[in-house]
Amino acid sequence: MDRIARSVRRAPAQGYAVVVALLTLTLALAGCVGQADAQPTHEVTIGLGYVPNVQFAPFYVADAMGYYRDAGIRVTFRHHTVGEDLFGAIIAGQEDVIFAAGDETLQARSRGVDLVYVAQVWNRYPVGLIVPADSPIASPADLKGRTVGIPGKFGATYIGLLALLKQAGLTEQDVNIQSIGFTQVPALLDHQVDAVMGYLNNEPIQFEKAAFPVRTFAAADAQPLISNGIVVKADTLDAKADDIRAVIEATLKGVQYTIEHPEEAVDLSKKYVPGLDQEEKAADALAVLEATIPLWQTNGTPGKTDPAAWESMARFLDEIGQLGGPVDASEAFTNDYLPA
Repeated sequence: MDRIARSVRRAPAQGYAVVVALLTLTLALAGCVGQADAQPTHEVTIGLGYVPNVQFAPFYVADAMGYYRDAGIRVTFRHHTVGEDLFGAIIAGQEDVIFAAGDETLQARSRGVDLVYVAQVWNRYPVGLIVPADSPIASPADLKGRTVGIPGKFGATYIGLLALLKQAGLTEQDVNIQSIGFTQVPALLDHQVDAVMGYLNNEPIQFEKAAFPVRTFAAADAQPLISNGIVVKADTLDAKADDIRAVIEATLKGVQYTIEHPEEAVDLSKKYVPGLDQEEKAADALAVLEATIPLWQTNGTPGKTDPAAWESMARFLDEIGQLGGPVDASEAFTNDYLPA
């Protein structure tokens, strides 16, 4: 740099502009090197409410593609163990962000946990009723007197079943609900039940592999339900607003990349999901991912949720006894932190 400065002092008038340009270019290049060497200084822990799985591919992709890094944050994924309380870690301050559903957010708020849903990732509630293709059950109304298998009276499959029953004008007493754990596939294959509730991007694929044709009825067609997205505590949102904006923007970029490049998304996920390097498991993961893409796609603004859907969902959850107390749905979410 000193040699360039001495050259400027000695340069004839006609060469002065050239030397100044050289000096400017050198400074610019030095700045670029500094930027390239810069590392994110903001640490963010994202809680993923299940063991590593391809359903979290948008997060893995956003990390592997450098979207979080480019946004100035370094993320740590904290996968929950089976049976772990969904919001326990974020309440304890061990997580900054949690991947959770809108109904779960309302349930937590009704019990005094000040959570805010800031961006939707799954744009369609993913569960539905599954019946054999030759079943006489042509609609949820035909469930009266039938046996329905669910993992238990908890979670999305239970909420989804109650939504379908309500739309059909039925109650829980009108059907025989069996808690069968996560054995929906063998239970229906063996005709232990007439129908099961499952995830539309999972169980139908397993039935297809078993050469067992099925029909499905989506809970989302019966009741507006906000599915999984990015959720934070209100005080975290106040203290780390820029970090949360960065997480949202990078994650939504990961969603879009995964939608457009599912095979590559599976490859990128191998770093995060044990066993995905096995050919059969990778093929199964791709099938799940391709079935999940319609649940992520939106014709609207990525990440945005509908206030009317929140109000409808809150009324529904209250009617079926899933809230622990009064809850103001308008305080449970915001669209203000989405990318411009």
